[in-house]
Amino acid sequence: MSSDMDVELSTFHARSPHTAEEPASPAATLEDGKRTEYIETNAISNGSQSSHATPQSNGTTTFHASTPAMRRKARLQFATLCFTLFLAGWNDGTTGPLLPRIQTVYHVGFAVVSLIFVFNCVGFVTGAAANVYLTDRFGFGTVMVIGSLAQVAGYSLEAPAPPFPVFVMGYAINGFGLALQDAGANGFVACLKENAATKMGILHAIYGVGALSSPLVATQFAEISRWSFHYLVSVGIALFNTTLLIAVFRFKTQDACLAEIGQSPTHEDGNNGNDASKYKQMFSLRVLHLMAFFILIYVGVEVTLGGWIVTYVRLLRGGGPSSGYISSGFFGGLTLGRVGLLWVNQKVGERRAIFLYAILAIALELVIWLVPSLIGGSIAVSFVGVLLGPIYPIVMNHAGRVLPPWLLTGCIGWIAGFGQAGSAFLPFLTGALASRVGIKALQPLLVSMMGFMVVLWALVPSQPRRVD
Repeated sequence: MSSDMDVELSTFHARSPHTAEEPASPAATLEDGKRTEYIETNAISNGSQSSHATPQSNGTTTFHASTPAMRRKARLQFATLCFTLFLAGWNDGTTGPLLPRIQTVYHVGFAVVSLIFVFNCVGFVTGAAANVYLTDRFGFGTVMVIGSLAQVAGYSLEAPAPPFPVFVMGYAINGFGLALQDAGANGFVACLKENAATKMGILHAIYGVGALSSPLVATQFAEISRWSFHYLVSVGIALFNTTLLIAVFRFKTQDACLAEIGQSPTHEDGNNGNDASKYKQMFSLRVLHLMAFFILIYVGVEVTLGGWIVTYVRLLRGGGPSSGYISSGFFGGLTLGRVGLLWVNQKVGERRAIFLYAILAIALELVIWLVPSLIGGSIAVSFVGVLLGPIYPIVMNHAGRVLPPWLLTGCIGWIAGFGQAGSAFLPFLTGALASRVGIKALQPLLVSMMGFMVVLWALVPSQPRRVD
């Protein structure tokens, strides 16, 4: 074998001293071009110097990234996924400051402009439903690139400010791409064995950074004649994201990418590899549907507040053109909460923390609704962001504890993708209500949806249940 052959140690299966005849499972993969050779390896003695082994419950020993090259690769993979979530946050933070300008340019009311969110929703749901099939067919790395290219196409349609039907079609294509990438990134990080909870918090904090940055730029574009050129900035970011995904993941499967950082494949014996069987197992899980609907409501509340609060403040609180920065304050709070409240999650317990954050957020929403103060309301919006921030990564961490390991990536992909539809559904519902009774409907809708979140979370089991 050639000396430059890359050796990827993924899993070592220890033999029981009483079952010497039992065939050993492949433990190491040697890749040389297109040739793959499996080497049967016995349990390593305690004198190993290059790997730190963690025994798993099924007898498999997982070797975490223990060489400098593996650690660098792990950091690079995680940083790339963080940038993908930055782009997702950038996308979600864009619409709010541009919404009043879009209404003016296209001469449409609340109901019609909300078609943006309807088409976005169609894209999200389509991407979420197709994710498991596409990932099994083409692999994690390829699907991530497909998603990023879809965003490039969507932003390219929107940049020249085309007729309104074409403009909203760009949102549908964009939603499809976002759903694929959101599902892939969340599923990959949830499968990591080292510091998954912290990394999930950081991943979604970077989402918040993107959502914080975008309104700062979009507010400036909203005041100039070439307002739609904001989407050219988005095209540039999406192209850079595509380049990173190709360079880092190189169209490989998730298991191959995990093997590069010394981690064993994530699936267990419960997965027979049949797509129809996998879908059937997934959608028979009650906890999957509860968590998916919880995330749908949560993401809907998050994006509705960040998107419509600018219009709300300008029409009901006398805010001026700079009101777009209130949206940045909300997403800035979201970012801060996802990192700054990690210690609270650990102290209180993640399940109880969600109840605490949701109840406090409802109280602050009542302040925004009932106290007619521009400054007070703006500050309260930022604190609502802080409280809502940790909820999403907590739910993803909880999914890793209560869902079957062989279905985890597909389930988290569905939760994330289906949940993202909330970023389209609830903002559309807000626009439909606003066209009938005015934008004052925003706060009652948000308060009721937050209350519904509390009810849904109470129904989510705290422990995994047996899957037949």
